[in-house]
Amino acid sequence: MNIEVKIPAVGESITSGVLSIWHKKDGEHVTRDELLFTLETDKVSQEVTSPDTGILHTSVAEGDEVKIGQTVATIEPAAAPASAPKAAPEPPKAEAPVVAPPKEEKAAPAPKKPEPAPVPSAPVASSGDSRAVRKKLSPLRRKIAAQLVSAQQTAAILTTFNECDMSSVMALRKELQEEFTKKHGVKLGFMSFFVKAVVDALQAIPAINSRIDGDDLILNNAFDIGVAVGTERGLVVPVLRNCETLSFADVERSLSDYAVKAREGRISLADLSGGVFTISNGGVYGSLLSTPILNPPQSGILGMHKIQERAVVVNGQIVARPMMYLALSYDHRVVDGKEAVTFLVRVKDCLENPARLLLGA
Repeated sequence: MNIEVKIPAVGESITSGVLSIWHKKDGEHVTRDELLFTLETDKVSQEVTSPDTGILHTSVAEGDEVKIGQTVATIEPAAAPASAPKAAPEPPKAEAPVVAPPKEEKAAPAPKKPEPAPVPSAPVASSGDSRAVRKKLSPLRRKIAAQLVSAQQTAAILTTFNECDMSSVMALRKELQEEFTKKHGVKLGFMSFFVKAVVDALQAIPAINSRIDGDDLILNNAFDIGVAVGTERGLVVPVLRNCETLSFADVERSLSDYAVKAREGRISLADLSGGVFTISNGGVYGSLLSTPILNPPQSGILGMHKIQERAVVVNGQIVARPMMYLALSYDHRVVDGKEAVTFLVRVKDCLENPARLLLGA
């Protein structure tokens, strides 16, 4: 009886993916636990192995979109192919006697065979403009594109902005950096301040920490924060679990570990699943202002941006301060404008008065 090879469940809210590569071809012999294919989703790639030993019969092609639970191949049970016996060496062939031609005759040269006419090569498709090159989107990029469009079409996304004076955070980091690094083995970064500020604001404004599921509203009691990390393959969002219980050092260590895993391609689906809110730092690439897109099914995402000295008025005086624009995109079906603005002001207040965050760290 043939064994079905199905697309496995790969994480929360993931319903489909792209079968990007068959590592074994149709009709080939495979063994149990041997790598069969790579499945790419909008989050990560996952390698899928063979459930049994036998002959592989594929039913979908590379690059096809597949659903979770879909059968993509069958395995016909068969024993492992036996190694072919070595062929016995052939006996040496007897050499034909060499007969010398008569001296008075010259051997006529053998007539040359006519060379085959060259076969014209198939025409290569061209855009007609050497300044542009056409190539197919990678399966992962196609999936990401579909996910982003879906987020725009299914949620009522609205973005509200504010700005934050980063003077206090920068001064505190400078003051504590040496001692912090010596004690914990990691540097004190900006992201740990943002994670703790977001947790504080989520606790104050619970509506942001919720999501729609059909006709129901799910209120999350967990504070699992996703932090967007750029990789060579694209953006991934590993999740920091139970951030309300983490110290600044815990956050920095977790972020450092995820950065290493991302560079080495070891981010797993478990690392990316279950987040209730996302923080995206476009400032590391120089972005001054942007409108981040929601990471479904979450209802909120906070965009950090470049810290830049700007002229601001403080106590009636124009002074230069290191300012950062903050952008909160949210699902207006769940979150009212007042709640969104209050949330963002709370984040701003925490960052401009960071000592209160350290007291709870």
